[in-house]
Amino acid sequence: MSLFQHERDGNAQQIIQALHNSDSAEVRKRAAEILGRMDEHEDRGDIITALVRAVQEDESDTVVATAVDALDELGQEALEELITSMADLDIGDDAADWAKAKAFVRALNADLPELRMAAANAIGELEVPDAVPKVVERFDDPDPRVRARAARACRQIGDARATEPLTGLLGDPKAAVRVEAAEALGRIGNRQALQALLQLYDDGDERVRRIAVRGFGQFRNDNPVTYLAEALTDESAPVRRTAVFSLIELLSNVPTEQSHQIRETVVEELSESEDNSVIDPLVEILDAGTKAAQRRNTAWLLGRVMESDEHREGVDALVETLESGGKMTKQFAATSLAEVGGTYTEEQLLELATDDNQDSDARAQAVFTLGKIGNEDTAEEIERLLDRTDDEQVRQRAFSALSKLGGHAQTGQG
Repeated sequence: MSLFQHERDGNAQQIIQALHNSDSAEVRKRAAEILGRMDEHEDRGDIITALVRAVQEDESDTVVATAVDALDELGQEALEELITSMADLDIGDDAADWAKAKAFVRALNADLPELRMAAANAIGELEVPDAVPKVVERFDDPDPRVRARAARACRQIGDARATEPLTGLLGDPKAAVRVEAAEALGRIGNRQALQALLQLYDDGDERVRRIAVRGFGQFRNDNPVTYLAEALTDESAPVRRTAVFSLIELLSNVPTEQSHQIRETVVEELSESEDNSVIDPLVEILDAGTKAAQRRNTAWLLGRVMESDEHREGVDALVETLESGGKMTKQFAATSLAEVGGTYTEEQLLELATDDNQDSDARAQAVFTLGKIGNEDTAEEIERLLDRTDDEQVRQRAFSALSKLGGHAQTGQG
């Protein structure tokens, strides 16, 4: 029976026999790969033991490397058994994480790169900060896979001591290493780490650019605004979308006293970027966002990048925000709709204002906005609304709107 059939039938013991007894290195390699995928098998203990034995005894470097990868796939427990066995250590299940980390630190210097990779993985899972100095030593490893795994371990640990060494990895010739280093710096998120990410906005690899741009949203100043504006014209759609999300996150994070200045800088940088690459993600945030600050900033920014109501999805999203947003978010949406103006915007606002099923605040905001963008025909519609509504809030806003539009209603509000 073939290994494929044994895998299909879940015959772990037969696959283990092939790993130990086959004369073909290719068959043993294939057996190790299959065993690494049998994570939930009832013979999991036998599988781990067999793979550890293969690492220690097999004559083929390829089989050994595959067995290490298979143990890595099986998780922390499997890696612990491998490394403690090779280091001839007796670490029980109840051993402290720092004790386990010491064993993995030793394995960081193993001759086999796959074993160094596995050790870095295990240290990352343990999240022991004291292991960071030894992990960053592997940033000079000749194997880029080890460098990448070491950077990933630093991301998982999140210790600031790795910031400077990680910054050095941003110039690594391998994109996979730069990706992991950028992810780690974004996780650490201190000033030095975030500043280091700025240099990656134009990296040659799309994944690196996207990770860097995502980190720009964590700033609490306007340093990344110019870079975010550049990212909005990136050839990669995912990078452009990430830049929009980061802009909103940035506006939500900056201190109140800096907010106005940064908003002005954002608008200035985006003045020539009015297209769907900016508007569509903003609409998505407004429709699906759950954080009030993000929705407010999105509603505000949407009104500054839409020069007309030709982008109907944007208008619809802002009107929907008038219906369902919090009080301040509704005010931001109303201000943006006033900025956009246009016939379609008026039509949607009139529909909301005259809908008796909507709450008073939403209808009143719609009427208030119509007072800023409407015309004589709009004034007539508002006068008709006055004749038939008893909602005092809507009536007050209607009188105010008519005074701006030159309407004819001159009666009192009571």
